Amino acid sequence: MEDLFTPLTFARGREMPNRFLLSPMTTRQSNDDGTLSDEEFEWLIARARGGFGMTMTCALHVQAIGRGFAGQLGIFDDKHVTGLSRLAEAIKSHGSLAIAQIYHAGMRAPKELNGASPVCPSDNESTGAVGLTLSQVEQVVEDFVVAARRAERAGFDGIELHGAHGYLIGEFLSPVINRRTDRYGGSFENRARLLQELISGVRQSCGSQFNLGVRLSGELFDLRLAEMKELAQDLMLGGQIEYLDMSLLDVFKQPKEPEHQGKTILEHFTSLERGGTRLGAAGMLWDGEHIAKAFAAGLDMVGIGRSAIVHHDLPMQMRADQNFHPVKLPVSPEYLAGQCVSPAFVDYLLELFPGIAANSAAAAENASDDMQSLVSSAS
Repeated sequence: MEDLFTPLTFARGREMPNRFLLSPMTTRQSNDDGTLSDEEFEWLIARARGGFGMTMTCALHVQAIGRGFAGQLGIFDDKHVTGLSRLAEAIKSHGSLAIAQIYHAGMRAPKELNGASPVCPSDNESTGAVGLTLSQVEQVVEDFVVAARRAERAGFDGIELHGAHGYLIGEFLSPVINRRTDRYGGSFENRARLLQELISGVRQSCGSQFNLGVRLSGELFDLRLAEMKELAQDLMLGGQIEYLDMSLLDVFKQPKEPEHQGKTILEHFTSLERGGTRLGAAGMLWDGEHIAKAFAAGLDMVGIGRSAIVHHDLPMQMRADQNFHPVKLPVSPEYLAGQCVSPAFVDYLLELFPGIAANSAAAAENASDDMQSLVSSAS
């Protein structure tokens, strides 16, 4: 446990004061135009103040039509920079690294929310998404790079490219969703081309000390574990990113593909060569036992989601008491308010993650603590 509180250096930029990463989480609590709300500000600053060595925003959409959720922070327009600057400065004032996660929701961007059909690598009947033209793909690359420059101008230490959870970058990686026949489809090299161009574009356009990370899923969302391991290996040895952030749902579970079973999904990635690139992961790291076990398996940093919702100061609590265990779930809206969780975020939790929040203090007190019913709280 003590090793979790040692600093972590990166090939570029500031060091991380400890190994606790606040996983990026959808909160639905910012303004409709994508500008920062006071509720989103307080949520993130409470975690920076509470001891997280890296404080990461929710996914910020790089195009107006790339919004996946109502109340989501944006980074597609210069109007967003003022609020983001306020946020970055405050996060860093508490010694935490300020990282902006950027993304495009792709086929998961609802038409009823954005007023336009969602886009995807190829036409997708199930979602009504329209395949991007070649020039539109090139525009996506440019918009990601411009968004990274906005984050740098706002004062963030770096950005994370969100390639996980079936959003646009991950859709390009999928052999099922991506049916393109141009240079962005077909072979895995071609399907990974968009991500590689985003990495190169950010590196060329941002400062030499700008921290760049990538988030990937291991096998869900129509991905193949063997391909994702190949990509992870290439990225970690490529020298272009500072860290790889794996979103694994449950780091200790067996892979779903039979040929890869016999070791945990986490072990498939911790066993890879990584050069000077740091490796983090998230997925059911609820208490000190889970966190220490994952860290001991070879991670450089641990991504915390659900327990960071109910304890804004989880790292401080664990440093003071190595046997600290998070509060019993579900918790009440009143309890969450004390953790700087806004009513809008509570409503989102009640809608999609009822294992975390209850409608009232009485309901929380009467509910059973069934940990198996919880799902990943990451965006």
